[in-house]
Amino acid sequence: MRPHALAADSDIDSNIDPARHVSRVDGLYAIKKDSVPAVVWNRTLPAAFRSWFDALASDALPSACVRLRTPDVTSVVRQACDDAGTPECPERTWFIKDVSALADIFAGIMSARRLQLRFDIISGNACKKFHTDIVDARLICTYRGPGTQYGVLTENTDPKDIFDVQSGSPILLRGTRWPSAASTGFRHRSPPIQGSGTTRLNLVLDAILDDDVYEDHLHMHPEWVRSKSC
Repeated sequence: MRPHALAADSDIDSNIDPARHVSRVDGLYAIKKDSVPAVVWNRTLPAAFRSWFDALASDALPSACVRLRTPDVTSVVRQACDDAGTPECPERTWFIKDVSALADIFAGIMSARRLQLRFDIISGNACKKFHTDIVDARLICTYRGPGTQYGVLTENTDPKDIFDVQSGSPILLRGTRWPSAASTGFRHRSPPIQGSGTTRLNLVLDAILDDDVYEDHLHMHPEWVRSKSC
């Protein structure tokens, strides 16, 4: 298996869905268009990876929260897998490379040299209310379990139509700090899974655009695989 290659954009039209859907990772750059509150890269995870990852015990899933330079993503993800006891195999190698590829493309879109990277292991109803994140933009990719839900508020109530991002498909969302963001009513949430026995694994990427708030923990392993802001 190999990580998904970066290729040209190909849009999928929709008359109802408020998000822009693309079939290539470069299509995530559509977030820069004023009329686009979110972009979903529709893709399918390799069957071998998905079977392996879904079968892992919850305590073998990587967990981390770290501020880092983009060239260090591979090392951080590998260390998170080592710390969790995620078994070494071709599927783990694919996962590490895929997370690194998503971090590279997100950093390029945001013109960011540094990112905050999180792996969230979720077994309950986390962030169950529809909301907008207090960030410039955020990339979320669910590698295990149901993906992010989103919709447009209707008269300040929850969306009437709720859309689901499929597992493995990254969604790039504007936050409240996006420079030209006008309120469109677009909101998202984690899907409610309380009591279902499901465990989700989310990759969450935020851009660090203000050098003054960056604390350089690099080269202080293992402390640098932690962030006070998480």
